[in-house]
Amino acid sequence: MDWLSVVPPVIAIVVVLWRKEVIVALLLAIFTAELLQMSLAWTAPAPATLNTIERIVGVFNSPDNARLLIFSLMIGALLAFIRVSGGVAAMVESLIRRGIARSGRSAALLTSGVGVAVFVESNLSVLTAGILSRGLFDKYGMSRAKLAYIIDSTSAPVCIMILLNGWGAFVLVLLNQYNFGLTSAEVLWGTVAFNFYAILTLATVFVTAATGRYFGPLATSPAGVGVDIHLEEDIEATKPSYMVVPLLVMIVGMLGFMYYTGNGNLADGSGSKSVLYATTLATLVAYFQMLLGAGFEHVRLVKIAFQGMGDLMPLVAILLLALALGQSLGDMGTGAYIAKLVGGNLPNFLIPAMLFLAGALISFSTGTSWGTFAILIPLGMPLAISLDLPASLCLAAILGGGVFGDHCSPISDTTAVSAIASGCDLLEHVRTQLPYAVTVGAISLLMYLVAGIVLI
Repeated sequence: MDWLSVVPPVIAIVVVLWRKEVIVALLLAIFTAELLQMSLAWTAPAPATLNTIERIVGVFNSPDNARLLIFSLMIGALLAFIRVSGGVAAMVESLIRRGIARSGRSAALLTSGVGVAVFVESNLSVLTAGILSRGLFDKYGMSRAKLAYIIDSTSAPVCIMILLNGWGAFVLVLLNQYNFGLTSAEVLWGTVAFNFYAILTLATVFVTAATGRYFGPLATSPAGVGVDIHLEEDIEATKPSYMVVPLLVMIVGMLGFMYYTGNGNLADGSGSKSVLYATTLATLVAYFQMLLGAGFEHVRLVKIAFQGMGDLMPLVAILLLALALGQSLGDMGTGAYIAKLVGGNLPNFLIPAMLFLAGALISFSTGTSWGTFAILIPLGMPLAISLDLPASLCLAAILGGGVFGDHCSPISDTTAVSAIASGCDLLEHVRTQLPYAVTVGAISLLMYLVAGIVLI
């Protein structure tokens, strides 16, 4: 298979850039992947079409995938409830009246701070910051693309820096099989100082928010929404509690369910279970608030909920197809081939930089940073041990590269979730975030080259 394994993601990227059609691009990429896996590939389009359908259906074989998709629909209902209730409008008025969000810059800083504070899970970070700040960004005439950039570029970097979460637990499991001469936890915590991409990305977000200066397409991105426009009608402000209470329930519920699913250990909890349970609980709380406190009828609430779900259906479809493509590329060995291609026979001092580059390419092509970690850690860690390289430096390069590629990829599930949380069109989010990610990624690559020369 080898080089053919990169054809499907290349097709996806080319079609997205050419036709601006993400769903069509993903479908063509999945079909191509299934076609190439057949023994008589070029004579079997009909069986490959059937396999494409089965591949998409197969996404639901994974409970984690099914939970992520249901959660994305539940978020649509929750967003609709807290907006139509008047809670968002009331919260915006309250923040402005109290001087907490006096301008676009203070609103952006508030969003960044919330994203960092909620480091326990990336989706929760994105959702909390996105839901809280939508109304503020609209109030000050700031585009939803700017909101999407801030929450997306805050969530994953902070989760991979503050490792007391599912990200840290996942990486720790992958590290436990190796003998570093240090504990796996020590190696993992040692990555914090070397995770140049995460550090620079967070710094860029806060500087951008504080100064209000944007560059590239993001500077001229139009204010407005992309995916929930019919819910953006003027709604009378009621009580901030109609927004605050469901959000608090979601945050506290997330922590509680992480503790519960981890059998008393927060770091061992299931992120997919916890975020679904917490979001469902928050949606129920919002429903009963509107039913019992705001005088809404059950029939109208059901209509609002399904309308909210319907608003997000295109993004949920993209998420479904991205997961299916990821599975196809996994079977083809795309990630392993890219890692082998980038690695080759290199001088030792180049290895951290090449691990970062490999992580970025794999994550960009497959749309998953966690999948990148699962591919590259088993390749990179034995290499670091056998060549006596700094394990934390090599691991940080892998982790940072995975997040970098994810930020650039239009087929990434986290990119789709960020678009959902901000109410921004997916391609607009990718287009406007790309210059920031590429700039920081290029600087990070140079820093890994310098670190390799100095430390190896």
